[in-house]
Amino acid sequence: MKRLFAEWEQQSSLMFALPHEKTDWLPYLDEILLSYKDFIKAASKYEHCIVLCADKKAAKKLLSGCENITFVQISTNDTWIRDFGAIDIQAEDGVVSYDFTFNAWGGKFEAALDDAVNQKLFKRGYMRGEIVSVPIVLEGGSIDSNGEGVLLTTSKCLLEDNRNPNMSKDEIDAKLKDIFGLKRTIWLEHGFLKGDDTDSHVDTLARFITKDTIAYTTCEDEKDEHFEELKKMEAELKSTGFKLLPMPMPKPIFYDGERLPATYANFVFVNGAVLLPTYNDANDLRIKELLRRFLPKHEIIGIDARVFIRQHGSLHCASINRF
Repeated sequence: MKRLFAEWEQQSSLMFALPHEKTDWLPYLDEILLSYKDFIKAASKYEHCIVLCADKKAAKKLLSGCENITFVQISTNDTWIRDFGAIDIQAEDGVVSYDFTFNAWGGKFEAALDDAVNQKLFKRGYMRGEIVSVPIVLEGGSIDSNGEGVLLTTSKCLLEDNRNPNMSKDEIDAKLKDIFGLKRTIWLEHGFLKGDDTDSHVDTLARFITKDTIAYTTCEDEKDEHFEELKKMEAELKSTGFKLLPMPMPKPIFYDGERLPATYANFVFVNGAVLLPTYNDANDLRIKELLRRFLPKHEIIGIDARVFIRQHGSLHCASINRF
């Protein structure tokens, strides 16, 4: 028996990788570290947090006053740990962590340090259970599970030429079903966010919030470049048989003349709460209220994500759940 967890299930911890001077965050490193502080401080009130860092002393100073945190000094190329962190499944004998190959979204950036993180953490005792190397390229943000054998993903990402060029869609689908114990894979053919480096990761577009409900990104402005593609994605989702919760995008956000991939779909489940990216937008409160209605047992906590998206990711991209 194998089963890919749903992210609202009980977690042992939430893991992060702090930005540092050798990352692309350098021009506004102080700003992003303060944003991470807010994020980690909020998460640590609900569950244990594991913080990977280049300098443990500096990380402890940043997060002084925060409890429930383990600091791990380790080398990384970047901070998007959702995509290079190990993915946990429920197996017959307990939790197994899958260590997939990470090549920085199809070879876009340097990734050797990030790709080595999971094995180093396991050898140093920071990951429980068994770790299994899976020799295919797969990022955590490219898949989403309802915990009962249904997986959401996008064809644009998983079939991109520089990830697994020697595997067909059918071969990838069969591999996912085998390793995750899936009954069904939902392949979305439409949907994108301007400024996204990941080739349409599903965690920016559509996410399970219960076993039978999908929350998804919509665009209400007919003149916006996202409107048509997101309408087509919505039509695909309506054919899945799941309940749906549309989440309208914030107004366009720009930095240095570039439109950034702002989305509410990049939320994070922790034990008893949802950490929701916010953008100082009128829709922030609207989305909070929608999620409260669908998730009455969870607190909905807004975290300002405007600095995160300067490097084209948000809260879910910047963390990974451990079970």
